[in-house]
Amino acid sequence: MKYLSSILTVLIFTALLFNACAVSKVASNSKPITHELWDTLVRTHVSPEGIVDYKSIIKDSLKLNAYLDLLSANHPNDKNWSADERLAYWINAYNAFTVKLIVDHYPTESIKDIKKGIPFVSDVWEINFFEIEGNSYNLNDIEHGIIRKRFAESRIHAACNCASFSCPRLRNEAFTAERLEEQLDDQMSGFINNKTKNQLDANNPKMSKIFKWYGGDFKKTGKSVREFINQYAEVKIEDGADFDYLDYIWTLNE
Repeated sequence: MKYLSSILTVLIFTALLFNACAVSKVASNSKPITHELWDTLVRTHVSPEGIVDYKSIIKDSLKLNAYLDLLSANHPNDKNWSADERLAYWINAYNAFTVKLIVDHYPTESIKDIKKGIPFVSDVWEINFFEIEGNSYNLNDIEHGIIRKRFAESRIHAACNCASFSCPRLRNEAFTAERLEEQLDDQMSGFINNKTKNQLDANNPKMSKIFKWYGGDFKKTGKSVREFINQYAEVKIEDGADFDYLDYIWTLNE
């Protein structure tokens, strides 16, 4: 058992090192792209509440694949892309490739039911199933290796969608640099005040586990998690309130 544990540790370290190298070696000269294809797709197949019609997306797969091909051919860079252009790209990429993962394995009751990667090592978010400018990526690479690492932006936790009931809604429009501030605020406000995701109460709020899992991200601006939530909450949480966390429901957001 000890020997097996050592092997698994080496495999995990090797996989993480390989992925980190893949993410860091991209040297792109690309120019900012348009997200009109994704905008058309989600406006057509996603409700304002974030309910996704995966069956109709499958029928519209040519458009989805064309957008994914556009993403794959254009890795953002600091030279030609503004910070907002880069962040909008990565949020849209995370959401679009998540949808791709679901439609390729549809029907499935949950994203977590999709076949895992390396046995005993990786989960669905560590499956390398797409490339960007020749480098292999998985969803964790985008969320943790790029977005959370390079952008001091806690609102992304209401923008990146994991295709599950308890996730913040999949926005039915593309994120764009021009409207990014407005869109991120709207996503976070809608998420916090959605009674199926969070149950606000002045003294005993029952919040999404996102605020537990990523508590450190919400504190990066110098605020407590409570203070961050209260920026958007219609019911303000009192100082010293006891937080409870709702069970996370991983059934598909359809």
